[in-house]
Amino acid sequence: MRAAFQGELGAFSQQAIAQLLGPKARPIAQPWFDQVFAALASGDVDAAVVPIENTLHGSIHENYDLLLKHDFVITGETSVRIVHNLIAPPGVTFSKVTRIYSHPVALNQCLDFLAAHKNIQREAFYDTAGSVKMVMEQRPPGAAAVAGALAAEIYKARILKRGIEDDRQNYTRFFLLEPAGSKPRTAAGSAKKPWKTSLVFSTRNSPGALFRSLSAIALRDLNITKIESRPLRGKPWEYLFYLDLLGRSSDAAVKYALGHLGELADFLRVLGSYRSA
Repeated sequence: MRAAFQGELGAFSQQAIAQLLGPKARPIAQPWFDQVFAALASGDVDAAVVPIENTLHGSIHENYDLLLKHDFVITGETSVRIVHNLIAPPGVTFSKVTRIYSHPVALNQCLDFLAAHKNIQREAFYDTAGSVKMVMEQRPPGAAAVAGALAAEIYKARILKRGIEDDRQNYTRFFLLEPAGSKPRTAAGSAKKPWKTSLVFSTRNSPGALFRSLSAIALRDLNITKIESRPLRGKPWEYLFYLDLLGRSSDAAVKYALGHLGELADFLRVLGSYRSA
């Protein structure tokens, strides 16, 4: 399968593709998230893998907005442990490093390391793996990059320091997206994991509207694992609510909850049911 992702080869998203679709899946790099969605919409790829949430940085709001814009279905999810490494061209020693390049989020997740080495300047770059690619191709004096070990392997760079992130409980959650009507996939080791359903809805701006909407789920003893609000375009100070709950949309309790919620909400769309990571 061809799976689009944002960034360069060696990005953490490429690792997510392997976890979701196996090692034979072909990763197709795209510069920006909207181009990832566009590639799937045009049929240039069979699937897309996008990050949706990080345990430290929070939600990737751009991808929540793009989910609503496109008629795709979530067919799987996975979590990738984010290990940041200091990576440089062969022959460059740690004592020679004066600048490090990486995505701003990655740099912000390595603040303790940067504080301990005040002589090293940070330089924002559009992608973690892309920063390794650039350092290897352009060889700026004293330059290194922060990225995953896969990027070092692909671009034949050298890891100078491993695991320089501040928090070891640093995980990113990824969605597998496929065209509408696609069936859920079962990644290796996930066959016994519980089902999860993602949906988005909006309510009228009136007292108790959100409470009543969530009651449709609570009354069926369903567990909400995440809720996220996003601005509703064209209606200032009104919001969409993205919600994850445990259960499959075809389960009786979930089906009744969705039916009840549909009666209360101004808008409701099920984004997919899939095995929980």
